[in-house]
Amino acid sequence: MEYYAVKKLAKLAGVSVRTLHLYDKMGLLTPFTRTEARYRLYGEKELLRLQQILFYRELDIPLKEIADILDDPAFDLTQALETHRTALQAKRERITTLIDTIDKTLYHLKNRTMLKVEELYEGLSPETVTGQREKAISSWGEERVLKGEDILRNLSKKEVNAMREELDTVTKQLLASKDKDPGSRGVQALIARHYKVIMKFTGRSEEHGTADYGKCLGELYLSFADGGDENTVFSKFAKRAIQYFVG
Repeated sequence: MEYYAVKKLAKLAGVSVRTLHLYDKMGLLTPFTRTEARYRLYGEKELLRLQQILFYRELDIPLKEIADILDDPAFDLTQALETHRTALQAKRERITTLIDTIDKTLYHLKNRTMLKVEELYEGLSPETVTGQREKAISSWGEERVLKGEDILRNLSKKEVNAMREELDTVTKQLLASKDKDPGSRGVQALIARHYKVIMKFTGRSEEHGTADYGKCLGELYLSFADGGDENTVFSKFAKRAIQYFVG
């Protein structure tokens, strides 16, 4: 059997010699034996126990609780390793997500592309913004609207302006087509362009967003009608065109 001196074990495990001395003093990890000169020597059993200690420490479990767990007669090493693996995978996924978010934020900060919330509604009066946000939240839900705003903030101002211009262009062309058949090829091409921009705004996959698009946006168009004949006609036309689009 191979034995490891305290310095070698410390280097192998990535901990300090002082930490191993502390574990020995606590009775958490005692050496397999000591030499005549009182040097600590650790064997395979101690290496496996140290591995468990480090896994539990990674999960922020106090040393006293770790000792109780490892000294429990019912402790199962195989089951413990499987549990550690699951927990560490979940932690890795959370860390990966956080790193991705930090990277995106750093990119936008360094390139000065991140927009302020106020800039998302540039050109609109506060009253108009409040009214439209309330209607959107009522139809789409607050979580969806806030998510959309976060997505926009992480786009460059140039990208947001391009989306605005595209929506404005499509809306004007739809308005000019309100007397046409909602299911006609020309109208449906405009709806397809509109749908693509809306999916980008919500951060959703185009393949999985048609149902919500039809249900929520169709109702939203109707809710924007302010009672004027032209707005009401257009809103109903747009809703029928969207319903035709989603099938």
